[in-house]
Amino acid sequence: MRVVFMGTPDIAATCLKKILADGFEVVGVYTQPDRPKGRGMKLTASPVKETALAAGIPVFQPENFREEETVRQLRDLKPDICAVVAYGRILPQKVLDVPGLGCVNIHASVLPAYRGSAPYQWAVLDGLTETGVTAMYLIREMDAGDIIDVAKTPIGENETAGALLDRLAVLGADLLSRTLTRFAENGKLPARKQDESKVSYAPMLEKTMCPIDWTKSARQVHDHVRGLQPWPVATMELKGKLFKVHETRVVSGSGRPGEILGLTKTGLQIACGEGAVEVRVLQAEGGKRMNAPDYFRGHPLEG
Repeated sequence: MRVVFMGTPDIAATCLKKILADGFEVVGVYTQPDRPKGRGMKLTASPVKETALAAGIPVFQPENFREEETVRQLRDLKPDICAVVAYGRILPQKVLDVPGLGCVNIHASVLPAYRGSAPYQWAVLDGLTETGVTAMYLIREMDAGDIIDVAKTPIGENETAGALLDRLAVLGADLLSRTLTRFAENGKLPARKQDESKVSYAPMLEKTMCPIDWTKSARQVHDHVRGLQPWPVATMELKGKLFKVHETRVVSGSGRPGEILGLTKTGLQIACGEGAVEVRVLQAEGGKRMNAPDYFRGHPLEG
């Protein structure tokens, strides 16, 4: 079975490595064009491109599929199936029609919940205790295709979105490999329609979301901090200074929302609308990431 893989970031690279290790014939890889990155804005290859080149697989990086030549290039690879993971483009119908078995996508949520570009982050932001990955057929509408299979996993009460993504990448890679194996053995696979009454969306995260709202409950504040890791990172103001908040815990305590309740050996405790959180790791503007007790040892709260 000839597979064309389409993907760009780390989660996609994890999936590509898995299907290569499991012996699938990947005849071509599509990924986003190299983009400027870092302080020097140096053109940087995607993790998927690096993985493909290391494996000696041809790499294609079209800006889009508007040109017929780009679609012909895909046809010339004669794919039986396209495996798509966080490619970063909605594929036109003329691309979806190329592989005989269709295009299969791995999405980092249990669909129909959290369609969109930030599913695992919103699962954490919303305080979910479980999420997963979905294998589905791609159609023109975003994340709306028929569901082939699902794999679920619990979300830890202190797990960040970044840590969750690392686990979902492995879970998604395993699901993709199992799904491709089923295609190779059975041809076109049965799938079920999504329940449109249960659809929810996970829009891109924005920096405007960063400030912590202390009138929320301690659990909501904690979920906010976890969900915005590693980007764009929750923030708070303290004595006229802006801080990034990297890690919190829910603790017992009460007071006016935003009131400092005290500094312990493990962090700075702050009252919320209901309960309190302990800020354990923070970063002053222009400074480095530090444990809160260490920071306030050098910058006393009373100072």
